Amino acid sequence: MELSLKIKMNEKLFLRDPEETELGRNIIQHGIILIHKIGFEAFTFKKLAVEISTTEAGIYRYFENKHRLLIYITAWYWSWLQYRVGVHTNNIKDPLVKLKRVIKLLATAVEDDVKTSHVNESILHQIIITEGSKVYLTRHVSEDNKQHFFKPYKDLCAVIGEIILECTPKYNYPKSLGSTIIEMAHFQNFFMNNLPSLTDFGKNKDESNVVSFLEDLVFSSIKKI
Repeated sequence: MELSLKIKMNEKLFLRDPEETELGRNIIQHGIILIHKIGFEAFTFKKLAVEISTTEAGIYRYFENKHRLLIYITAWYWSWLQYRVGVHTNNIKDPLVKLKRVIKLLATAVEDDVKTSHVNESILHQIIITEGSKVYLTRHVSEDNKQHFFKPYKDLCAVIGEIILECTPKYNYPKSLGSTIIEMAHFQNFFMNNLPSLTDFGKNKDESNVVSFLEDLVFSSIKKI
């Protein structure tokens, strides 16, 4: 029996729930593929419509604009990653081992999840690395925040912060360190592959070195208490 995973999304992100129709799922599936292929700046609903043999107007019935689609797939990814963190740390008692597992999950390549047939998490992970900051680096970030568009990201940071406090209960900056781990994992991966002089990992491009760096950064901070 095949298992499926459905993630509940903020209804304010879409005009019509894309999960409920074949066209909607195609918009998500091929939107991810096309953004990864040509980049968010070059991506348009007109180009996506050609890819999935529909009309541009048909896509606009689901999403107000391409930025809302980017927020949607990004929020979906953070919710999925929080689920994945829970699965991979559920039976681990030692908080230090648990935190190391989280760092590895954040800093290494993602495999496609067979439980989500219309989302390729491996490709989506690459979009998060290259395009993810465009979700909130906008003039209307405060309004988007009031709509709770970034809640999945905040929830993931809170989960990581709680694990940090399990390791060091008196640590004063668990949320800050949690978000730093996430962002640093992505920045170092991007720099390693695109701007190698900004890292120490540019020559061999080995993700395990990014993991080691983050472990050193994190545990050096929390062990000072």
